[in-house]
Amino acid sequence: MGESAISLATLGWSPAWAEHLAALQNPDLQPGRIAIEDKHHYVVFADQRTWLGQVTGKLLHSVPARSELPKVGDWVTFTPVQGDQEKCLIHHVLPRRTRLSRKVPGRQTEEQVLVTNVDIAFVVQALDRSFNLGLLQRHLAMVNAGGVKPVIVLNKADLCDDILDKLASVEKVAADTPVIAVSARTGRAIDSLTQLIRPGETVVFIGASGVGKSSLINTIYGEDIQATTEVRESDAKGRHTTTWRELIVLPNGGLVIDTPGMREFQMWMADELAQDAFPDVEEIALRCHFPNCTHTNEKRCAVLAAVESGELARQRYEQYIKLQRELAYLHEAARHREYLERKRRSQRDGRGKPFRRREH
Repeated sequence: MGESAISLATLGWSPAWAEHLAALQNPDLQPGRIAIEDKHHYVVFADQRTWLGQVTGKLLHSVPARSELPKVGDWVTFTPVQGDQEKCLIHHVLPRRTRLSRKVPGRQTEEQVLVTNVDIAFVVQALDRSFNLGLLQRHLAMVNAGGVKPVIVLNKADLCDDILDKLASVEKVAADTPVIAVSARTGRAIDSLTQLIRPGETVVFIGASGVGKSSLINTIYGEDIQATTEVRESDAKGRHTTTWRELIVLPNGGLVIDTPGMREFQMWMADELAQDAFPDVEEIALRCHFPNCTHTNEKRCAVLAAVESGELARQRYEQYIKLQRELAYLHEAARHREYLERKRRSQRDGRGKPFRRREH
């Protein structure tokens, strides 16, 4: 399906989005969906055509954080640039239905929105030496935090000699999340994925470099539309083949977003979703004597007792504690940012200016 033939319905437009547009009370505004983001420049899919978009200065300076600027998957409003048949100006980001976020890489404690308005997230792990159960759990927590339905996709099944053991370990942490073992190379179980991608709905593939996200998309699409590379034999790690997030319209009318492999992944404010990533630990924690138990050194801690008795694997316990500490750090950093922002606003408004001794 060529981009020129894309309709708003194909992109997932609905009466709910139409209501958000109508509430702006500006008949000049047109709706479009962000397909590619490159800093403040965008490819915008609209009704029957594609635009090259740029955010207005007003939008750029009015948002409270960079995470509120347009991201791949966002519905936006735009107006064509007068006298230009290709360019448009983006004025608003319509309210997001779902979002996938992480902490920005590095020392900063800011939210980085990866994609928005997706229905299903295919959380991809490779059944080779790169298999990482801890990373899978963290990806699941991110997906649940964003209100997106997760599906665990175990790729490269043709390279796995202990597939039943790995399936068993994944199912222990998957809770009610579907688990599908596939092979992009042989086509094994690919139909199980394509059946989940419905017209007008959006799915996203997330996972580390080298797990085969782009290969899976090529297989689903029916031709090579995404570049792929081989993983290194020494450590089974891959390079970043996909270098940006991109919204792709499939021949059946469904939509898929490919994402770059994430070299660094830290959670963003998803503490309530620890219950989804570690439901077994949370269930054991209900038996702790103290309601605010940290599960680290308290007496009569049910979680520590479960580790000692073998009911809870020590590795899984350590992954749980690591996630809790990371979230606690993010909350403390957020409180500090809020304090600095309140102080800045107070000084700007003249209510918190420091006292200066008058010179005589």
